[in-house]
Amino acid sequence: MDLDELTRRVTRLEDIEAIKQLKARYCTICDDDHNPERITSVFTEDAIWEGRGIGKAQGHAAIRELFKGFQRTISYSQHMVMNPIIDVDGDRATGVWYFFGTFTMRDGNQAKWQAARYREDYA
Repeated sequence: MDLDELTRRVTRLEDIEAIKQLKARYCTICDDDHNPERITSVFTEDAIWEGRGIGKAQGHAAIRELFKGFQRTISYSQHMVMNPIIDVDGDRATGVWYFFGTFTMRDGNQAKWQAARYREDYA
């Protein structure tokens, strides 16, 4: 293996690790009462957050408002993501993560579980 190939491989691994850290920060923000002031730090300005049966928000202002809505309905959450499949292509990447989460809803202090998959594009 030559130095250029080694450099490409190390860069790819560093990019994957950076995406894992980004996802961990996202989960931490969600579990910080779906903090609407912090959430935009992990999204590009033109980002789209979309969840089937939950809603869609595009751009920082709309994502912030979506998370304010989560704050009004969710009193506790624990986001757990696992089994990432991350494909890096230059300065862009895609990822699929399994999600398992526990929630307590403000209405009636009702506990819920949720399982889903995140499908994400990174820039």
